[in-house]
Amino acid sequence: MHALILAAGMGKRLGEYTKNQTKCMVRVNGVTLIERALDALVNIDISKIILVVGYEGEKLREFIGDNYKGIKVKYVFNDVYNKTNNIYSLGLASEYLAEDDTILLESDLIFEEGILHKVIQDPNPNIAVVAPFESWMDGTVTVLNEENDIVSFVPKKGFKWNNCKDYYKTVNIYKFSKEFSKNCYIPFLKAYIQALGNNEYYEQVLRVMTYIDNLNLKAFKLTNEKWYEIDDVQDLDIAEVLFADFENELKMYQKRFGGYWRFPKLKDFCYLVNPYFPNEKMLDEFKSNFDVLLSEYPSGLNTQNLLASKMFGCRVQQILVGNGAAELIRGVFKAFKGTVGVTFPTFNEYPESAGYDRVKKFIPKNDDFSYTVDELKEFSKDVDALLLINPDNPSGHFMTKEEVLDLLVYLKAENKYLIYDESFVDFAGEDAMFTLINSELLESNKNLIVIKSISKSYGVPGARLGVLANGDIDLIAKIRSELSIWNINSFGEYFLQIIGKYQDRYAKACVKISEERDRFYEELSKICFLRVIPTKANYFLCEVTDRFTSGELTRLLLNKYSIFIKDCTGKIAFENKQYVRIAVRDFEDNNFIISKLKEIENN
Repeated sequence: MHALILAAGMGKRLGEYTKNQTKCMVRVNGVTLIERALDALVNIDISKIILVVGYEGEKLREFIGDNYKGIKVKYVFNDVYNKTNNIYSLGLASEYLAEDDTILLESDLIFEEGILHKVIQDPNPNIAVVAPFESWMDGTVTVLNEENDIVSFVPKKGFKWNNCKDYYKTVNIYKFSKEFSKNCYIPFLKAYIQALGNNEYYEQVLRVMTYIDNLNLKAFKLTNEKWYEIDDVQDLDIAEVLFADFENELKMYQKRFGGYWRFPKLKDFCYLVNPYFPNEKMLDEFKSNFDVLLSEYPSGLNTQNLLASKMFGCRVQQILVGNGAAELIRGVFKAFKGTVGVTFPTFNEYPESAGYDRVKKFIPKNDDFSYTVDELKEFSKDVDALLLINPDNPSGHFMTKEEVLDLLVYLKAENKYLIYDESFVDFAGEDAMFTLINSELLESNKNLIVIKSISKSYGVPGARLGVLANGDIDLIAKIRSELSIWNINSFGEYFLQIIGKYQDRYAKACVKISEERDRFYEELSKICFLRVIPTKANYFLCEVTDRFTSGELTRLLLNKYSIFIKDCTGKIAFENKQYVRIAVRDFEDNNFIISKLKEIENN
């Protein structure tokens, strides 16, 4: 068996990366694509490697040479690479297909070496490697029957999103027997080129063969194996994350700050969201209005504030809508110029927005990072405002409504502000949840600034919504001056418009997550190397007590199981301490992480 690699293309979509070199010379984490492919091929039983080159082909030949780690390398030159597609390149090398069994692959792929081992070991002589369709994929897809025969190849023009659950994307790795190539594929390949020209793709030949012949080509379905096709700079960026080494993988995920839907196999236990809302009916309503929402301008800030006042039952003059809570937090500290007391550990957006020169730190002297109203009163004496996140992030410490109101009365008498973040209070439980967004309360306590992240509590982080409420019209005006008139998109606006119909379902979802949290706590507490701190939020702060540092555990879960948790290393108050934060997801996902933690425990 030998290998045939198609590497003639120009890779224009990669811009500067392919200005003076072919696509397979692009480096992913310091290693070229072609070296990765050749190293994988060297470790399987092949006799030689055939490279079809074109654009900057001499540079590639000079880089690889005629022998790669003991395997002979032959070159086929496509001199009209800028006028043809890969069907022509394969046609030029067709004699090699007829010469021996062949592993055929494209040079813009990055993949786990184990894929080739599995393909070689598979008893079927003719194989197309495919993967379940995911949103990032582009190009030809296949439809399979129950025996994993390829029933049809579906080109871009025939692709239908309604059928995407039935599609399998071609990975562009094939195993062809000599007999299949000689008696079936090559004759069709030559006839197709003669009829339709050189500017086509070799997969189209397989598509035609499914119509008029028994293709005898089995699909080899990937499951959790890593692979990626690199066509542009975004593909390259994602591939560098997927194929990062053990030490750097975590850093590369962390610096993305979200967008993890690009990595469908990743289980995100780091970022916080409501797994039980929105419900299916609400999502269907969004889908039915998708075209209008995408193609029309949103309303300005006045309308957004009106919708928020309706949602929370306060006066429109008392509330602002932000592009997530983060925008409003920054607006607060641009409008408010005094010092602020912050209990650490905390959500870093607050001290970073205020500036650490304005922040006075309070670090509770206990392992759970809990505190009392009296401690906060004493701490607040030397500041102009006190921040209270309730439940706190990341500790999960919770204060009752009576305790918070007691603190508010004290701070009002002392002429100090209470900046109160209630982003997670809806998860406190049916008998504990409450809100301070109340017209009368805001009117009588103008020192109260309430911030709430709708993205987190309502499970719509992609809509980027948050609200700020305050009874001081002048302060609201100052904060509003920091916001754009169109800071909310149409999807966020529509959420505010229709949420009233779904508030009952939302309340049930919050109760459901609080119940699942309590169950999850019992299971998580059984892991011998974790000390789990009780919480009223949808996350747990856990001390890593044995066997690992917090960073080691976080990297292990990510590298081995594609589970992403929050490593709290580097946060103020965690110096020389080992803490992680684990989000509460739904029943199935929570059981998944528990099972993997138990595997680690038992090993």
